[in-house]
Amino acid sequence: MKRGSADLPLHYGTVPPWLAQRMSLLGGAIVEAIVIEYGRPALLQRLSDPFWFQSLGCVLGMDWHSSGITTSVMNALKKAINKRSSELGVFVCGGRGKSSRQTPAELIEIANRTGLNGDELVRNSKLSAKVDNTAVQDGYQLYLHSFVVTIEGDWTVIQQGMNGNNRMARRYHWLSSSLKSFMEEPHTSVCGKNQGLILNLTDKLANPTKEGILELTKEVPDKLMNEVSIILPRHHDVREEDVNLKRLGAALILAHETNVTDMESLLLLEGVGPRTLQSLTLVSEVIHGTPSRFSDPARFSFAHGGKDGHPFPVPTRVYDETIDIFDKAIHQAKLGDKDKSDALKNLSKISQEMEKGYTPNNYFDDLVQRERDTSYKYGGKTVFGDAKKPKDKGTQLKLWD
Repeated sequence: MKRGSADLPLHYGTVPPWLAQRMSLLGGAIVEAIVIEYGRPALLQRLSDPFWFQSLGCVLGMDWHSSGITTSVMNALKKAINKRSSELGVFVCGGRGKSSRQTPAELIEIANRTGLNGDELVRNSKLSAKVDNTAVQDGYQLYLHSFVVTIEGDWTVIQQGMNGNNRMARRYHWLSSSLKSFMEEPHTSVCGKNQGLILNLTDKLANPTKEGILELTKEVPDKLMNEVSIILPRHHDVREEDVNLKRLGAALILAHETNVTDMESLLLLEGVGPRTLQSLTLVSEVIHGTPSRFSDPARFSFAHGGKDGHPFPVPTRVYDETIDIFDKAIHQAKLGDKDKSDALKNLSKISQEMEKGYTPNNYFDDLVQRERDTSYKYGGKTVFGDAKKPKDKGTQLKLWD
């Protein structure tokens, strides 16, 4: 599991209400499904992975590489999770700007309700912010701080800084179970473009400097830092090189070229249209996929598009049907009937099996065009308005040679 930070191009603007509401509903369903199936520690591990977090933002309909994913996803999750905190055992505090400064008060309130150590949680929150804003001086000024804590006292931090000079944002991820010291390589992995000399007092090589500053005994580090690279490109559109076509193609074949009613494990999804099945397969992978499956976050934008129309307008009718199907599956699972939730889980498994024997052809441009041409059928929307019916008949998509 890779954890650390991600560099993202700065994007401005707000999420339209029609998308914000759907993001909260689907985000809440995804979180609940993960907690039911894998437990609260698994949810925190996923949130601390910058690749998974980016994939979640894409499947929720946000622009695949923008800085706005962080704020929008955390706002959506805070609204969804905190309504059901007593049931889920998960709480989301903080947020952007003024909301970030409310984090200590929110943590104390949670501690009073649950018996957790509020002072310790507040200290952890403040220290994580201080490290990324002061101990690591890399040109990024924090403006968002979200603290997610469970009933057991485990936590993850997602925070983001802005660099106005290069018009980039940097997101930092923390996970309490991986943390051994706030002042010695606390992120487990650090990723980001080398932009020259920076002050990083958390680096193990900074121990002599810290000795001189703090007059502390030099500590031997427990482990080496793992470096990963997740610096997303500045181009706004989703391009072929941004997507693993083998993975995406397998999901499309499952949705569009397989008779679902012939597959015993998916009988309970009978009646679901191919376009909704495409979205369900990608959402299923966000819930059940392994860490290595999220190296190409842009792939998940093919579930519900993006609010700016990249790679295509958000298909609101498909989005609503996806939310409804997952909500019903979760409700039935709580009552002891896991057939439908198991069927949804099987989507990601079957897609991965199909992937083994699949060789993709050059279908990417045709896929994007077809999604745009048919968007009007599914209530396609962007921040610029509703999708219109094209004048021509649209593009035929062929996944196989």
